[in-house]
Amino acid sequence: MTNEIMIRKIGSTEILKKHKATCHCGRVELQINFPNGMVDPVRCDCSICRMRGAIWSYVPLEDLTVVKGKEFLTLYTFNTKTAKHYFCSCCGIYTHHQSRAWPDKFDFNIACLEGVNPYDLENVQILDGINHPSDKQS
Repeated sequence: MTNEIMIRKIGSTEILKKHKATCHCGRVELQINFPNGMVDPVRCDCSICRMRGAIWSYVPLEDLTVVKGKEFLTLYTFNTKTAKHYFCSCCGIYTHHQSRAWPDKFDFNIACLEGVNPYDLENVQILDGINHPSDKQS
């Protein structure tokens, strides 16, 4: 994806090897595994990322587990219907998604990580989602 810079602390919060993440109401809880720290956070300027304004990072599929509240997750797809975006059906918070560019990874909302304030991050890279590689014609 990008040059992988591993982050082990955001503000005063240590990124744990197994870190809890929740939506706003707490009905959806994820466990995200970070064996070596969290990969450098990014923003994307595609239509959905731009509108939701989330800063996200990613892990391999096997490193994100829905611990509770799977029944509260709402799936949203659009355009090619390849990416799978998950939101809490109660509070509306975007928790994670499986992107079409990297289907072997889950991207997750950093603001959902327990104890993390995304405003403590500086110089967040912006990915060019408007010109998505999957949209280019050969």
